[in-house]
Amino acid sequence: MSQQTQLAEVFETTFGVAPTVNIQAPGRVNLIGEHTDYNDGFVFPAAINFGTWIAATPRQDRVIDVVALDYDGERVRFSLDDIAHVDTATWSNYVRGVCKVLLELFPDLNGANLAVTGNVPQGAGLSSSASFEVALVKMFEALYNLNITGVKAALLGQKAENTFVGCSCGIMDQLISAMGKQGQAMLLDCRTLDFEHTPLPDSHVILIVNSNVKRGLVDSEYNVRREQCEEAAKIMGVTALRDADLALLALHKQAMTDPVYRRARHIITENQRTVSMFNALNAGRIAEVSELMAQSHVSMRDDFEITVPPIDYLVEIIDEVVGVEGGVRMTGGGFGGCVVALTPNSHVSEIMTAVEERYHARTGYQPTFYTCSAEQGAFA
Repeated sequence: MSQQTQLAEVFETTFGVAPTVNIQAPGRVNLIGEHTDYNDGFVFPAAINFGTWIAATPRQDRVIDVVALDYDGERVRFSLDDIAHVDTATWSNYVRGVCKVLLELFPDLNGANLAVTGNVPQGAGLSSSASFEVALVKMFEALYNLNITGVKAALLGQKAENTFVGCSCGIMDQLISAMGKQGQAMLLDCRTLDFEHTPLPDSHVILIVNSNVKRGLVDSEYNVRREQCEEAAKIMGVTALRDADLALLALHKQAMTDPVYRRARHIITENQRTVSMFNALNAGRIAEVSELMAQSHVSMRDDFEITVPPIDYLVEIIDEVVGVEGGVRMTGGGFGGCVVALTPNSHVSEIMTAVEERYHARTGYQPTFYTCSAEQGAFA
């Protein structure tokens, strides 16, 4: 039984009627442009065929009644007039947070009955939370004919996560979930929120391999990287590293510690690579894509220092199979998580075999594979 069918059945069993609204919002993977988002830079994500589904009906009162299939059918009720952060059923904080930011725009909003399920692997860095937030905004928009654009929906999701759930995040995850296009990747300017899409080659798929290295350090190290980037920008006298180039960096090298210098060098070169990758894909230059993704990984490993040996080994194995016909790099915040490969469809089974034969033997970790296509966003 498909997740959507199961969702509809659970909804009907729980609420006694069929849902009037069915919503889906995708997760995402970032093909290149790592840690550039909070430096006002460029990112290059694609929405993927793993997402969050919501079935819903409107209510005449101000009550939210929500059942979560993925948490053993746990059910939560709360009033829109009394929204508080909770320590049990913490998944419901996403629902509460989205309701809270929507009420700032639409104070007379009514409640809803909803059932939720998803298949974005949690903790893999594929944006299960952003997918959930965007699906919730879309649900309210559909139930009550609210006038919300995709960009506005993304900003609302981000605000809910930053101010209510309490996670610091950039805008990329929500925006690609809202505005992704089928078969395409999106070049997003994180400063202006301007974006454009480019088709991915029909012959290629996005293969995500989860290293299953639990991401330790990621929060504390993320904050350190952020501070180092801000320090570098301050030393160079620019608003953000987006505004610096390698010549300016060289000019101020003496004023920086070596780690701060290398962090800045990663961001400056990564921004250049991200725009170059968009142009290379647009022109069908796959060998250039391969080189850019390889350079990105080396920069994350040596300059930004966010990879770990098992991840580096995964990239090495996949690169040996794909060569110049595709690209591979770590994706996400770092210290574990996933690698992403843009690979010819014909190489997928060969990659899986090579990884299964070699990765566990050296690292002790079992990999998980997700073969993905680029999908339509919830508001696109």
